[in-house]
Amino acid sequence: MSTNTSPAPDEPGKRFKPHQLAIGLGIAIGLFTVVSGIIPQLTGWHDQKEPSRHVFGGVPDAMQVAFYTVIPILLVWGAFAFSQRVRNWERGAPDRRRTTPKNIVQRLKDYRAGAYMQTLLRDRGAGMMHSLIYFGFLGLLGVTTTLEIDHQLPERWKFLHGDVYRAYSMAGDLFGVVFTVGIVWAIVRRYVQRPYRIRIKTRPEHALILGVLLLIGLSGFFAEALRIADEGRPGYEKWSFVGYPLSGLFDGLAVDTVSTWHKVLWSVHVASFAAFLVLLPLTMLRHIFTSPLNMYLRDRERPKGAMRAMPNLAETSLESFGASVVEDFTWKQLLDTDACTMCGRCTSVCPAHATGKPLDPREIVLKTGEVMAATGAHGKVTPPLSTDREIKVSANSLFERITAEEIWSCTTCRACDEICPVNIEILDKILDMRRYLSLMESNFPAELGNAYRAMENQGNPWGMNQGERADWARGLDVQVVDPGDPFTAEYLYWVGCAGSFDDKNKKVTQAMAKLLRRAGISVAILGPSEMCTGDSARRSGNEYLFQMLATPNIEMLNGMGVRKIITQCPHCFNTFANEYPQLGGTYEVIHHSQLLESLIASGRLDVSQATLEERITYHDSCYLGRHNDVYMAPRNVVGSIKGIDLVEMPRNGTKGMCCGAGGARMWMEENVGVKVNDERAKEALSTGASRIATACPFCYIMVDDGVKSQGVEDDDVKVGDLAMHLLEALENAEPVAVTANAGASDGPDAGSGSD
Repeated sequence: MSTNTSPAPDEPGKRFKPHQLAIGLGIAIGLFTVVSGIIPQLTGWHDQKEPSRHVFGGVPDAMQVAFYTVIPILLVWGAFAFSQRVRNWERGAPDRRRTTPKNIVQRLKDYRAGAYMQTLLRDRGAGMMHSLIYFGFLGLLGVTTTLEIDHQLPERWKFLHGDVYRAYSMAGDLFGVVFTVGIVWAIVRRYVQRPYRIRIKTRPEHALILGVLLLIGLSGFFAEALRIADEGRPGYEKWSFVGYPLSGLFDGLAVDTVSTWHKVLWSVHVASFAAFLVLLPLTMLRHIFTSPLNMYLRDRERPKGAMRAMPNLAETSLESFGASVVEDFTWKQLLDTDACTMCGRCTSVCPAHATGKPLDPREIVLKTGEVMAATGAHGKVTPPLSTDREIKVSANSLFERITAEEIWSCTTCRACDEICPVNIEILDKILDMRRYLSLMESNFPAELGNAYRAMENQGNPWGMNQGERADWARGLDVQVVDPGDPFTAEYLYWVGCAGSFDDKNKKVTQAMAKLLRRAGISVAILGPSEMCTGDSARRSGNEYLFQMLATPNIEMLNGMGVRKIITQCPHCFNTFANEYPQLGGTYEVIHHSQLLESLIASGRLDVSQATLEERITYHDSCYLGRHNDVYMAPRNVVGSIKGIDLVEMPRNGTKGMCCGAGGARMWMEENVGVKVNDERAKEALSTGASRIATACPFCYIMVDDGVKSQGVEDDDVKVGDLAMHLLEALENAEPVAVTANAGASDGPDAGSGSD
């Protein structure tokens, strides 16, 4: 049973379902094509002005009739075939993706980003190649449409003559060259260069698609050349800068021979276009339609850092949670599977895949699509990508094709979603399947069960005594408030489990407390009353435990009147900012890197003397960066220190590599392949940095352990949170400042003594 309560796309009151609209649109286009062929035959309107072009010049009537018969039939058939895919999307649960006055501008921006290839152009080579094919094809379609429009008009309204025709001829050849170059580039890329992410998913259908598209381009040029040759190579056709020179190849041939070959090449061109129409709904070519649609629907009501909301599990009547069958996904998640271009960018950035784990994000999308395609009540359709004959889908179960090991390998770093050029939401699918495995089957790694029990019994995954939460604050004069007392401080400092119990991260908390005192910021902590926010529980699918932790936290904070919260853990930050509002907890949340940046910029925290003559690199936290788009604040804090040489790792910012601890992986053993944190540590060390800055307690632990696993100790490379580096830089400068002040005061005294 679905856990999503949003209105369905085909809710009662709507006259047509989406698949019916697809069929209707196909029939309308087919009828329009037929009519566009009949009208000129009835009117007999021809352009008498020169230079111009006689439509279907040299093409017999029988071939014209065949054209206006076969193409409309294929258009209608294609619409029906495509509607079968749309019917599969309709199997999904509701999802709020309506276009409203509030989101229309953003929707159009997202669509434009897809149509203009903005996301693809992040990879310049692939982006340029696709742009050549896409815009070349659109240009050729526009050229053909323009000719057909002119074909329908009365003689006095026709416009394709004179200089307009010359420009039209040049534009047609230009778009043809752009399109053909793009296709040749695609062939070279797939079959000569053969990047890994493309090579492992190359299928015979790719050769068929590229061959048909290349044939469209080449046959178009030769059909044009033979038409020009058949017309005696008139001078005004020189504007066809490809067709005209090619027409010279046929000089010396008999007129009948040229005319015959023109008919043959014209037929080949039409046949290749007909083949294109057949392939369109059956192969990955469908992404010409589905990918822009998917990008148009990108905007959603919940933040990208939030999981799908679920009802109160203590009160709901639902019998199944998470996703185990196709119908448990939303219709948008099912549309994703048909929007996928199989480019493999998600695979190329997945830290689990890169380190030898079973997970391949692209496979999650493709396998979901395979199950969907094979189990529709209305009949089977082709899978997203052709599969080996040995692969069978015998039941409507996602776990027919997807293993639990794949699902649990994910670090929820969101790199796959971030890099996808068509905005497929891969992480949501993994998390929904985790919910099913965790809540319905208790199928989760054994060590994760220990963290569950600790969160349930001790209120934190470390299994530590709650009474020790504020021990780090001894001697620091930090205010500990009781939930029953009025909250008068400016901020509640939410320390988090790691900052309270982990020995490494206690130093981060202490450093932050000192920095806040220097800046004069009034904060208070909850101490023993603070409980885990539940991030690890939710990201591992245990929604029941998440709600058990989150509900009392929200009730306590709301009862105290807390409005502003400082966190040093991006996971707590994301949970407070993006997920607690689903349960009634809305607060102004700021990560400690953002607060420090603001304090430094405003002058409240004076760092003018802070100095570290060292080389430092910053490791991006996934939950601060890709989940919440905070990239510059940590860099600005570290960059405010004098003498620092800030260097970037090869993978940084939106392409930063995960430390391996997200998605509750912090509490699971990593027994397959290379450890993710070891891989990241090697990359950090390769920069030659003597310091590594983090902005997340999990990242601090994982990167520090990874560095030490390479045999590098603190004396050589110091790993620490940015608050620790900043405080050290400030404290190092204080003896210098004291000495300088003493020297300044001694000078006048000595001078006066000599008098």
